[in-house]
Amino acid sequence: MTTRKGESRATPPERSEELPLFSQPSGLAPASPPSGPVRRDTAISAAVNAWAEALEDAGRSIHTVKAFTADLRLLAKFVGAGTPVGAIATHDIRNFLDWMLHRRKAPCSPKTYARRVTSVKAFFRWLVDSGSLDDDPAASVPQQTVLSPLPEVLTPEEVQAVLDTADVWRHADKPDARPFTLLSLLLQTGIKKNECLTIHLNHIDLTDREGPTLFVRYGEVRKRYRERKLPLDADWARAYREYLSQYTPRDRVFPYSPRRLEYLLEDIGEAAGLEKHLSFNMCRWTSALQDLRAGVERDRIRQKLGLSKIQWREVGVKLDRLAADDAGPDDGA
Repeated sequence: MTTRKGESRATPPERSEELPLFSQPSGLAPASPPSGPVRRDTAISAAVNAWAEALEDAGRSIHTVKAFTADLRLLAKFVGAGTPVGAIATHDIRNFLDWMLHRRKAPCSPKTYARRVTSVKAFFRWLVDSGSLDDDPAASVPQQTVLSPLPEVLTPEEVQAVLDTADVWRHADKPDARPFTLLSLLLQTGIKKNECLTIHLNHIDLTDREGPTLFVRYGEVRKRYRERKLPLDADWARAYREYLSQYTPRDRVFPYSPRRLEYLLEDIGEAAGLEKHLSFNMCRWTSALQDLRAGVERDRIRQKLGLSKIQWREVGVKLDRLAADDAGPDDGA
């Protein structure tokens, strides 16, 4: 296998742009959440804070809450932080969206714009559903759907090539079952990198009567909906036992840095002659696409990936497009 220099060098974390809270003109409603229910005369800044609390209570991730409320603070800054939510009309929302696209110094990307439309519509729908407003001023604003580029996946032939390569190392004179154990696990389960890194020895059950099983666990309560039980085949179980005897991990199944495992996948891809960059994400999408091609029920694929129904909307569309691209123009005509 190839070795790389500088593996231990720390990668600086990505910084997310923090949107500052806007100042309140004198005489306007405070930005803190109202003591009672949001009403028509509640300032939008206070209503946004109340909405953030409602999103958190509903179990939405902290990243979703931050993104949605940041989008609404932009709207609040545009119309005035103290403007009552009942005074905001459809033309105010349309003017705000037009400003973001065409008149702001730093226009947002199509994907960010689509998310901000979603945020605004969700906020006003919440106000109507909670009885704060009778009519939804954002109802007539068209939803924007922007799909990011299609992910790169492995063809069936490439899947076989990388598995064969890893299996050769597994049965070499100095056998190493780690590459096969990692790669086969990713292609069978479609788990994400962070899920792979947090697998503990007791998350794998080789004694289940239904066959070898992986339990994907989350420590955070709000992420428990992502937990799932995933089947593994008998050949993987044999490779896993070989890996345990060779490396004797004590707690986590893969007690390595993210980069070390990424390098391991890259080594497999290079040895198999791939022109593509073999990665966790490529294995995840390939696993889902294999299931779709095999006729697995779509909701089972969604559950296998640990996705909510909202997240599945875009993922399902992309999988359909990948499957259509693979079929070719004459297939099924």
